[in-house]
Amino acid sequence: MAVPKRKTTPSRRGMRRSHDALKAEAFHECPNCGELKRPHNLCNACGHYNGREIVAVEI
Repeated sequence: MAVPKRKTTPSRRGMRRSHDALKAEAFHECPNCGELKRPHNLCNACGHYNGREIVAVEI
């Protein structure tokens, strides 16, 4: 069984975990209705994507 020879220092442990932090989600304004939406995703408010209506949203 593999066992570490030496204790991992807090500095080295922190360097290993440096990419584990949560990142803030990106939002863009929908060009059709102005609502915030995730990039490369359909707008939940108006149903448009890439300048076209994909889903008819009932109001």
